[in-house]
Amino acid sequence: MKKLLLLLCLLSAGVSMSASPITGLLERIDKGASKKFIIEQQKSDTDFFELDQKGDKVVIRGNNYVSIATGLNWYLKYHAGIHLSWNGMAAPLPATLPAVKQKERHETTLPYRYDLNYCTFSYSMAFWDWNRWEKEIDWMALHGINLSLALTGTESVWKNVLDKLGYTKAEINEFVAGPAFTAWWLMNNLEGWGGPNPDSWYAQQEALQKKIVKRMREYGIEPVLPGYCGMVPHNAKEKLGLNVSDPGLWCSYRRPAFLQPEDERFDEISTLYYKELAKLYGKSDFYAIDPFHEGGSTDGVNLDAAGKAIMRAMKKANPKSTWVAQAWQANPRTPMIENLNAGDLLVLDLHSECRPQWGDPSSEWYRKNGYGQHEWVYCMLLNFGGNIGLHGKMDAVINGFYDAKADAHAGQTLRGVGLTPEGIENNAMMYELAMELPWRAERFTRNEWLESYVRARYGVDDEALQQAWQLLGGGIYNSPKDKIQQGTHESVFCARPGLDVYQASSWSEMKDYYNPQEVMEAARLMVSVADKYKGNNNFEFDLVDVLRQALAEKGRLMQKAVTAAYRAGDKPLFELASQRFLQLILLQDKLLATRSEFRVGSWIEAARSLGNTPEEKALYEWNARVQITTWGNRVAANQGGLRDYAHKEWNGILKDFYYMRWKTFFDTLTQKLDGKQVPELDFYALEEPWTKATDIYSSKAEGDCVSVAKEIVKELF
Repeated sequence: MKKLLLLLCLLSAGVSMSASPITGLLERIDKGASKKFIIEQQKSDTDFFELDQKGDKVVIRGNNYVSIATGLNWYLKYHAGIHLSWNGMAAPLPATLPAVKQKERHETTLPYRYDLNYCTFSYSMAFWDWNRWEKEIDWMALHGINLSLALTGTESVWKNVLDKLGYTKAEINEFVAGPAFTAWWLMNNLEGWGGPNPDSWYAQQEALQKKIVKRMREYGIEPVLPGYCGMVPHNAKEKLGLNVSDPGLWCSYRRPAFLQPEDERFDEISTLYYKELAKLYGKSDFYAIDPFHEGGSTDGVNLDAAGKAIMRAMKKANPKSTWVAQAWQANPRTPMIENLNAGDLLVLDLHSECRPQWGDPSSEWYRKNGYGQHEWVYCMLLNFGGNIGLHGKMDAVINGFYDAKADAHAGQTLRGVGLTPEGIENNAMMYELAMELPWRAERFTRNEWLESYVRARYGVDDEALQQAWQLLGGGIYNSPKDKIQQGTHESVFCARPGLDVYQASSWSEMKDYYNPQEVMEAARLMVSVADKYKGNNNFEFDLVDVLRQALAEKGRLMQKAVTAAYRAGDKPLFELASQRFLQLILLQDKLLATRSEFRVGSWIEAARSLGNTPEEKALYEWNARVQITTWGNRVAANQGGLRDYAHKEWNGILKDFYYMRWKTFFDTLTQKLDGKQVPELDFYALEEPWTKATDIYSSKAEGDCVSVAKEIVKELF
């Protein structure tokens, strides 16, 4: 008891705590870094961090570990010019840290900073190991995340539940999706696609999830575990005699069934689910529950009763828990939530920067009364399908947050800011912007924030880099509020070929909103100072990324020239333009080879590395290849519209998949210009062989990005 009292006294006095997750974080950033800081934890009614100085050491002060980590990141960015991001979570710190000349304090009254979308677990995290997850949890803490979705290892929960309900091993494997498609299984969109999973997959993911939630809890990040949403296998009526409804199809895939709340076994099955979940990963104060996601039919379902039954089951598992629901399309259905108690539901306004539902009357998905009595989080989705491409809505993100905060109704129930991307590891700037919002009390402008970001990103104040980013920030990174599109302006390189091709995926809803010449000028400006910043990791990553975008812009213009030449019947011009278009794909492939982050080999190697046998490695590689190309089988790819949804501008796939499609298409057009009768191309037949191939792609970077960038700029300009 005396030791406990002493510890509490030390904490309240703000005495340095050396044995903390912050020590490990600092040592992973740079060995020995923990000795350069003084870390102090103080009690506070609101989350805060302070930057201060004691002698030659920088003081990071906060009310908990996440606040302290946020303060550390703020110091590194805005005082030391060190930006930790997905392309580099470690950096050498100077022997003597830049001093904090005047104490700086930031605080927020918003309790939650949320992270992740179901889709992120498949489009980005499908094949992560603990080493990669450890970096991501550090990233979360540094960016103030204190509430995060934690879905890894849910396969084991369902395996145990179904086993106890009498399902055989084969039947369980027909229900559980494969590694690259777990997200859509857990959102009740499909069953089994990508499987069957070997026994080792269940064991590996279970062990990994235990490490993930342990580290999250050490930081004070609350894991949002998957709660029970009423999902049961589609054959539960025949197998178990349950009263179920059929939610229909999703992109041609059969959805799991929904267990009716009136069924006398609802309580039994939901209790069993939470028991197995807690046995593996402990209880949570937050559970993600999303029935009828993305168009699931609710015919014959009493939504009020369903909402109450789901809530009752969750509260039985943990009376203190909160239901976390994604606001996407019609979800959460108003009849399902309107009679639930305030404080028991936290709604993620999933696409606040584009389709806010919190009560903004200008929104396409406007809800007049927002979420009623329920608390909600302002979220930025930004990325769809894990696609590569510069994209953002800077003004919309900034102003939307402060508008929501000031709204007479929505502002009263706003409880935080969240990141809900389908894929990560790109457009780092936008995520920095979103996660700084709760720590900045006053509305600010895009230009002033961007200027400070560029200095932090590269550790220098360079006029050419500032000019480049002002062009990007005012153009491609500033899609207007009224422009509705799913993520980046997609590259035509990645689209199924056609004469009038515009977007790569089925639901992009792209509209021109920026000047492509500004992207090319930004790329030229970055190349003009490339020799000066050679070896600067952040600069080299951005150089490749911005120039990749410039090549995509050039490709879009050249594709139009190809079409014009073909329609004019000008064969020499058509051959010249089509060859130039194909050359641009190969140039982009060569450029992206210089960074491991832009190589398909990194994705495939990660998948194969999780396999313990040749058969397992082959299954995981097939999952990896299918997801980023056809996504599904022939019907799902074509009629279901899923093909190319997760397309990637990556080295390797550009040369061997996208180049192949376009060249085959151009060859057929050449034959038509020669007057030959040519059958329509069966694109799926062209695409499927790559998904089944096992040729080796390396993750290792090849070539010098600065030299290659200079070569490409000579070609472009």
